Amino acid sequence: MQLTSDNKLKKLIIVGDRVLVRLKKPNEKTSSGLYLPPGVQEKERVQQGYIIKIGPGYPIPMPTEDHEPWMDQDEKVKYVPLQAKEGDLAIFLLSGAHEVIYEGEKYYIVSQNSILMLEREQEL
Repeated sequence: MQLTSDNKLKKLIIVGDRVLVRLKKPNEKTSSGLYLPPGVQEKERVQQGYIIKIGPGYPIPMPTEDHEPWMDQDEKVKYVPLQAKEGDLAIFLLSGAHEVIYEGEKYYIVSQNSILMLEREQEL
């Protein structure tokens, strides 16, 4: 299978409470008019970008009960889902982000606690 711009990110799995963000171009503006001041450059403390992929969320600890032979041993890990969703515009702290380059494009892996605000196009 050949990688294209449509499916190249399907191979990536984001873990835990992290999201994959593509920085918004400085001249992009949302329909509601939200944008950062023009002086904001790529190395500023606060950045904004679109969430491309999200992790499963915060893992819930397994109960510490003694397992009996009759209990199912293949319990699946459960997660508290993230507030962020794919397609949201995230304003986040650059200090809590990790820059990665994948297939020649720059992305940021950001934990949810570094996200300051989200803008979602649909009604909440």
